Amino acid sequence: MVSDIWIEKFRPSNFDEIKGQDKIINRIRNMVENKNVPHLLFSGPAGIGKTSTVLVIAKTLFGDSWRQNFLDLNASDERGIDIVRNEIKDFARTKSIGDVPFKIIHLDECDSLTKEAQQALRRTMENYASSTRFCLSCNFSSKIIDPIQSRCTIFRFKPLEKIDIEKIIENIVKMEGLEVDKKAIGALYEISGGDVRRVENVLQSCSVISKKIDENLIYEIVSAAKPKEIKEVLELCVGKNFVRARDVLLNVMLKHGLSGIDIIKQIQKEILSLDVKDEKKLEMVEKCGEIEFRMVEGSDEFIQLEALLACFCKEC
Repeated sequence: MVSDIWIEKFRPSNFDEIKGQDKIINRIRNMVENKNVPHLLFSGPAGIGKTSTVLVIAKTLFGDSWRQNFLDLNASDERGIDIVRNEIKDFARTKSIGDVPFKIIHLDECDSLTKEAQQALRRTMENYASSTRFCLSCNFSSKIIDPIQSRCTIFRFKPLEKIDIEKIIENIVKMEGLEVDKKAIGALYEISGGDVRRVENVLQSCSVISKKIDENLIYEIVSAAKPKEIKEVLELCVGKNFVRARDVLLNVMLKHGLSGIDIIKQIQKEILSLDVKDEKKLEMVEKCGEIEFRMVEGSDEFIQLEALLACFCKEC
């Protein structure tokens, strides 16, 4: 995919280029400089630098021979025990090339591995600890069995802050010759939630249409409602104007092609900026959770959204 080419193009090539994870990177840098790298477990949301960090570790340790000493697998493609017994074990049992006494196996999305595969992986980590280091990446460390967690140094990555996203966007803008205004940068941060991969994909899609990227183009590309549109609906509810709030919400959904779940998520974000008492905000957020659950269980989306607006009009 073209988007994958962009992601590889802007992937960090050294530790200094990895943004938003300073404490983690400093600890890992010390390990790499001393060539004393334990088994590693990286957990956190998507698109925040876990895979990039593993690649930088491999390139820094092995230099030009990093491809010969590095095995990159995605556990979501091969979830069963065979991948551990065959491909991983075959790579782990051979010696490394160069002056580093171990190779690295990166297992991405390892929380997708079955329990049986994880048990087999645990034994492989034990048997080949002298010749191989494992770097495991996952979204939820709770899905990794305790014996594997106890063998790894765990690093919990966090979504990037707005200032870090801005630095990454500035770098892309400079390299690609784009023009992105401040409102557009703010929109990119809100939409991505700290996910750099999503930022790059949205920017790439926008750059195909125009080199001058503004807030309107971004919301058009991602098919999301602007915060002010959702806030208008909530303010109408606060003013107890149910019919008008319902009509505006329907227009927003039809214009952007949004699902009920998409709307609920945006409503929940905008509740916090409403000019109502904190107790009312708590009640509104609680109601959002209830309506979201009903939608997931299969209830009609628009009826549930109408019920949500009716509740807001009564409580505010």
